[in-house]
Amino acid sequence: MTPRPARSAVPDWAILVIACVAQFMVILDVSIVNVALPSIGRELHYSPTGLQWVVNAYVLVFAGFLLLGGRAADLYGRRKVYLFGIALFAAASLVGGFAQSSSWLTVARAFQGLGGAVLSPATLTILVTSFSGPRLVRALGLWSAIAGAGAAAGVTLGGILTSELSWRWVLFVNVPIAALAMVFALSFLTELRRTDEHRRLDVAGALTATGGLALLVYAIVDTDVHPWTAPTTIVLLLCAAAVLAVFVLIERRTAAPLVPFRLFRSRFVSGANVVMFLVGGAFFSMWYFLSLFVQNVLGYSALRTGFAFLPMAVTMIVGSQVSSRLTVRLGQRPLMFAGTLCAAAGYLWLSRIHAGADYLTAVALPAVLVSLGIALLFTPLASAATTDVAQSEAGLASGVLNTSRQVGGSLGLAVLATIATDRTQVVLHHSHRALAEALAAGYSRAFVIAAGLCVAGFVLAAMVPGRRRARRAEPVPAEDQHALLLSVPEG
Repeated sequence: MTPRPARSAVPDWAILVIACVAQFMVILDVSIVNVALPSIGRELHYSPTGLQWVVNAYVLVFAGFLLLGGRAADLYGRRKVYLFGIALFAAASLVGGFAQSSSWLTVARAFQGLGGAVLSPATLTILVTSFSGPRLVRALGLWSAIAGAGAAAGVTLGGILTSELSWRWVLFVNVPIAALAMVFALSFLTELRRTDEHRRLDVAGALTATGGLALLVYAIVDTDVHPWTAPTTIVLLLCAAAVLAVFVLIERRTAAPLVPFRLFRSRFVSGANVVMFLVGGAFFSMWYFLSLFVQNVLGYSALRTGFAFLPMAVTMIVGSQVSSRLTVRLGQRPLMFAGTLCAAAGYLWLSRIHAGADYLTAVALPAVLVSLGIALLFTPLASAATTDVAQSEAGLASGVLNTSRQVGGSLGLAVLATIATDRTQVVLHHSHRALAEALAAGYSRAFVIAAGLCVAGFVLAAMVPGRRRARRAEPVPAEDQHALLLSVPEG
């Protein structure tokens, strides 16, 4: 039986440092890398489509093992899992910082994703097993705010480190942060004995989900070398389909599935996850393509790029707070409609970029509009995803929603990066324009498709029943709190 939260001799501030510093590091690592992408691509000789693996290697593994990481905290204890996760994350960051090739860095990023998937749910487990009542509410509020601050700080810090030191420091910076968190954990964090012997880790489910998605993304990315009709591409797609089919079979037969498909019988749950999958695919692409555009086309330095992204990051934080208040007053569906339309309009505006574009009108304002739209979606989607779910499974449903966002983002980025590269090559070969103009044309095409994904999200938001307000927050049993990963801005 899972122990009930109780006041311990450990100071509250120490517990908060242990949980919040680690979560800050995990979220920081998502956004800090984007600004360094052009420098990484040049030094390690990534191909135009291959560069996305710096992002996707992390996101795919993180998404595939996220729910498994939460289960591990239950079975093996919060202290052991936290220390393992943070040690793995720091070690992978250190190895990645010394990377001498694209494959070296890609593998290191994948291990970072595994460390993050173990560590992030462990931070939440620490909070819900250490606090209760109003103290827990305040702790979760601080935890969420720190995560948002990590996303905002990442874009600026990434620019400063890349410009003043090297892109390698966007990875090295994790090491001292992890060391601080480990010192506090070893000094203050105690183990809570778990007796959930009937629960088992669905390792097979996690491996087949991650493997199948990785094969699918690789097949899409590889189309810049092998066309869609090439035997290599067809074989890769068939292998991906086969592995994902095995994943579905495993989930249907295992006693403790990673993704319990029965949750999707609810229109609230299925609608929220479909919309999150689509907007996740669109949103990940904005930071990726804008980082490349402002540096490779507008000629911004990494430092200037970091500051150029600040308005978007701040909009995400403020918009998320506004969304939480409006969801209570207006319900879920109106904000889902408003958010998807707002994001679609912003992407269509971004699609007008060109080689001589002005930062304020062609980049900042439309990107802020997209950021506002996505921020408006966070709370209503999280609310809808848990509306028709048993109280004992609310945490698991939230974890599934977060996984939908990560997987959608990874697949969406793979497709859009391939489309952008194809468009750039066509413009170069047939129109004989300058490289900057061809790159802008490719990014523009990707933003048009991203707008289409948001419009599809608007249409499918109708799956979510209306006339129901966001339910009041109810206490979730501790054994399911580990999966309650709050939605935070991602760079």
